[in-house]
Amino acid sequence: MSAARSLAWRRFRRHPFALPSFVLLVVLALAALGAPLVEAAFGIDANKVDLLARFTTPSAEAWLGRDELGRDIFVRLLYGGQVSLLVGIVTALVACVIGTCIGLLAGYRGGWIDAALMRFTDSIIALPLLPLLIVMAALDLTKLGVPEAIAQSDRISLYHIIFIVALAGWTTSARLVRGTTLSLRERDFVAAARAQGASSARIMFVHILPNLISPILVATTLSAGKIILMESVLSFLGLGIQPPTSSWGNMLTNAQQLIHSAPELAVYPGLLIFVTVIAFNFVGDGLQEALDPKA
Repeated sequence: MSAARSLAWRRFRRHPFALPSFVLLVVLALAALGAPLVEAAFGIDANKVDLLARFTTPSAEAWLGRDELGRDIFVRLLYGGQVSLLVGIVTALVACVIGTCIGLLAGYRGGWIDAALMRFTDSIIALPLLPLLIVMAALDLTKLGVPEAIAQSDRISLYHIIFIVALAGWTTSARLVRGTTLSLRERDFVAAARAQGASSARIMFVHILPNLISPILVATTLSAGKIILMESVLSFLGLGIQPPTSSWGNMLTNAQQLIHSAPELAVYPGLLIFVTVIAFNFVGDGLQEALDPKA
């Protein structure tokens, strides 16, 4: 096992952009998590409005300057990174779990269960994704039975985005897992487990699932970048993360009216979104090459 891990690590390092992208993502995540420490160290309040300091240029007190309300841009970018990265990673994991369960069940059981689950998956894939997410994001939660106190809370938009994107984003994992499971269920180790009286649940989760870790890991990494982009689009349209909670997407929304007078307000979050999505894609490509059994 250690030899296989060493070989995978060497393959991952051989990818020209995978390791630098992974390091970049780690640095971004640590910087975002350290936002409260930066606030405390420099005596900054990310949400404090100071109209007398509007559009202040970068200085020792505000490294990237201040926005249209006099708020520190650098610290707000850090807090926005917390939200955007959290949405991307958590949603990708939730979607991965849903897709893995559906694909594993469909691939192992076959027959009408496979047909029903795959036709359901195809129907989700056939729906136009962005209009679907816009409609789901615009739903009034109070009319769906959510208590008004919860529906009006600051963080509800964050959980709402994670929920709706995960509901629409599990299809890729499901089809990938189903295809691999169809091959694995015919292997000798599955036949041996079945001959020893192992239940279907044990065969799926103890014998087949560990062999699916590589494709699942690659699919999850690749989908994280796409989900961050989805969250940014919804927030840019005003249907995603709602103020005062900041994300890179809603920072772009606030900057669109000031693109001519203060373009840096759009450049900073836009650049971070671009770099993060590209980095996730490079890491996914590197993992795909590193974990490919045919390599």
